[in-house]
Amino acid sequence: MNSVMLSRSRRLLRILRIARRYRLHEFIDKSTLPPLPRLLLKLLPRRSANKAGLDRGQSLRLTLEELGPVFIKFGQLLSTRRDLLPPDIADELAKLQDKVPPFDESQARTIIETALGAPVTSLFAHFDTLPMASASVAQVHGATLHGGEAVVVKVLRPGIEAVIRQDLALLYTLARLVRRYLPDGRRLRPVEVVADYELVIIDELDLRREAANACQLRRNFEDSTLVYVPQIYWDFTRRNVMVSERIAGIPVTDLETLQARGTDLKLLAERGVEIFFTQVFRDNFFHADMHPGNIFVDATDPANPGYMAVDCAIVGSLSDADQYYLARNLLAVFRRDYREVAQLHVECGWVPPETRVQDFESAMRAVCEPVFERPISDISFGQLLIYLFSTARRFDMEVQPALVLLQKTLLNIEGLGRQLYPQLNLWDTAQPFLEHWIRDRYSPQAVLGRMQRQLPSWLEQLPTLPDMILNNLQQSGNTSARQVRELELRTSQLERRQQCSRRRQLLAIPVGLLALVLAVPGGSAHLATVPASSWGLAALALLLLWPRSGQQ
Repeated sequence: MNSVMLSRSRRLLRILRIARRYRLHEFIDKSTLPPLPRLLLKLLPRRSANKAGLDRGQSLRLTLEELGPVFIKFGQLLSTRRDLLPPDIADELAKLQDKVPPFDESQARTIIETALGAPVTSLFAHFDTLPMASASVAQVHGATLHGGEAVVVKVLRPGIEAVIRQDLALLYTLARLVRRYLPDGRRLRPVEVVADYELVIIDELDLRREAANACQLRRNFEDSTLVYVPQIYWDFTRRNVMVSERIAGIPVTDLETLQARGTDLKLLAERGVEIFFTQVFRDNFFHADMHPGNIFVDATDPANPGYMAVDCAIVGSLSDADQYYLARNLLAVFRRDYREVAQLHVECGWVPPETRVQDFESAMRAVCEPVFERPISDISFGQLLIYLFSTARRFDMEVQPALVLLQKTLLNIEGLGRQLYPQLNLWDTAQPFLEHWIRDRYSPQAVLGRMQRQLPSWLEQLPTLPDMILNNLQQSGNTSARQVRELELRTSQLERRQQCSRRRQLLAIPVGLLALVLAVPGGSAHLATVPASSWGLAALALLLLWPRSGQQ
């Protein structure tokens, strides 16, 4: 335990030194800090003269890059939270690159052989010792199976889980400090952001999850020309090793090659939008890490280009209710029907039920109208979604992780589409899709289909229905009996308090009279002459007036 604490303390001191070097302390209101953190900032070495002139976004980005892989990935996730961060910081964090030096080839071989239980030479006809790519959590090697299939072998970094868990603990500590001491700390919700990040990065530590996600996405687009997902070789896949088909596509950012091939970039951009909405609304299972490094283009037929997607570690899905309300909300925004947007937010529980619809409607109108005044090619659909979530947060909306992933994915897709074809009109693609989806969802055939899927479950529960009703009635009766007992107990407690009060009042009367008599000169002598029968009658009167239990 002591060694863990010592290691964590050293890591925290290193974080503070790097933050000091990049002058991050200048963006903290030091008057809000307690004495010890103020003293630490003074004692840390300065060495920051060469960092002068950096703005806060640049300082934060450079700090995260120097802190290493876990912090780089955290910064990448932060860059998608534009509903929380100022634009200058979000823009700068978006530049973070998840590229780190590869680990030793002998370590990769050892991990593969231990996981798969055989030498690399017997597992593969050929294995490239030089990695194709190296990222914070894993690196990728090219290989060929004995059957001739070209594959890629993804290997988790050795010891990465311990590093991630240690840095997560530090991130939670830093998040709590930010929440407590930074002026906007509570509004930024740093602890919740770290919790979202933890869910994402822990999932990346099990490559079987990524393989399963890839299989699901591949199945969803099996007969489609929109997107191709590489095949997974399960016989060669374990928790820390994954083998998948090697693809030969053009990086989506290589515009020069795409243009040289005569690729229809307008169609390609529109298909990216179609893929997004198909995943979200048809399949309710979407690739949530569609940044340029994970997207390639199949330009074999330049007039009919398609996408190729890799790295399916992060996926998202929505509940049926969120899926439905999101579609209706977006359509209402398209029509500028802000009253419906406000009512839908209340109806689906995204904001508290006591929210005044007219106030929320007014806030939405103030956000959206300036956006719609721009030319359609300048309107960012993803940015508008961020504005809506940010406005809703003022009304105590709790943004779910799935909606954050959706927002992040939409921003990536829109950014890629506009890079390919700057005149992309995402609205023209999205609105017909959503209208068609709403019509299909409530068509007689769709409703009947959902009922047929639920029918076995209903029939299974039917024999137990009378017991369930009886149990509910008994629970209701028990609840009522418990409420009656609680009421009786409260009444009894009130009666006891009232009795005590009346007893004190009765005792106060003779005590007060006795005090008055004793205050009169010669009063004590008069008391001595009072007959014993009078004292007895007084005691009897007090006894008769004394409140008894149960007396009202």
